[in-house]
Amino acid sequence: MNALAPQMLTLTDAAADQVKRLIDDSDTPVIGLRVSVSSKGCSGLSYVFEYVEEKKNLEEEVESKGVKIFIDPMAIMFIMGSEMDYKQDRLQSGFVFNNPNAKNVCGCGESFSV
Repeated sequence: MNALAPQMLTLTDAAADQVKRLIDDSDTPVIGLRVSVSSKGCSGLSYVFEYVEEKKNLEEEVESKGVKIFIDPMAIMFIMGSEMDYKQDRLQSGFVFNNPNAKNVCGCGESFSV
């Protein structure tokens, strides 16, 4: 691996803790979470999460802080080098991304454009 290449995805402690909670609370056995992007939202693209029972062909697998995140092949170019965090306040909670590829982010924080 090239020492200058950015990591595919990094997780904060809060994000890893939330992924662990989600995996533990799942009704079926899962090995991690999948992150993909969808064409929706007010800025054009939105992050999508789903439970992973098994790794799909060509997915990137990121293991960090005791959890596994699987990145859909179509999302790699949008997510490369991002930091995944988990924020919770009195009004909302959810995963948020510090994404160096995003050129615009909507006010609600749920969609972005590149």
